[in-house]
Amino acid sequence: MAAKFLTSASSPGGFPRDEVPEVAFVGRSNSGKSSAINAITGDKKLARVSKTPGRTQLVNFFEVAPGRRVVDLPGYGFAKVAPSVREHWRGLIDAYLRRRPNLKGLCVTLDIRRGVTELDRTMLDWAESLRLPLLLLLTKADKVSRNEAARQRGGVQREAPPGSFIVVFSALTGQGVDEARAVLDRWFEGVTANASAGQKEAPGGNHGA
Repeated sequence: MAAKFLTSASSPGGFPRDEVPEVAFVGRSNSGKSSAINAITGDKKLARVSKTPGRTQLVNFFEVAPGRRVVDLPGYGFAKVAPSVREHWRGLIDAYLRRRPNLKGLCVTLDIRRGVTELDRTMLDWAESLRLPLLLLLTKADKVSRNEAARQRGGVQREAPPGSFIVVFSALTGQGVDEARAVLDRWFEGVTANASAGQKEAPGGNHGA
């Protein structure tokens, strides 16, 4: 994929007003979301990577090919900001996921060493209620053994909504990158439809990867 930055939005009014298909990425604090985006798009500098939580404070739109976009959403689970800021980020995620007809699928980054945390469960339940196709990237797989990776994948699979794609992933080694790209290609090509309906809200407390 050849990618380029398009625009950032601090409110729903800033979202591009067109029908270009989009795949969104979201994840908990330091789960490797930005690194995953960069690895999948093949551009190491596309999404800003930082060890400081809270960097992804806007909804960032990237063109990865003509007629295809990747969207970097504010993350969740970061508490060291004012409650009003966390609420604003939560509202951005809610507005995007609930009301964006362009959205074809959601990639959730999960640190393979942590498994599915309580906030991750809230996000997965919420995405399931919205009937969003899901790709769960078990990031930082280079930091665990193959046996541990398999064990954690099994645990995530038991908790994941039915039909979710689960990929053991490492932005450092490239493990799982081709698998993730294949899922995104299916979504962009319309193999999996998106539907929006449901009542659950986004998890509280947000940040960037």
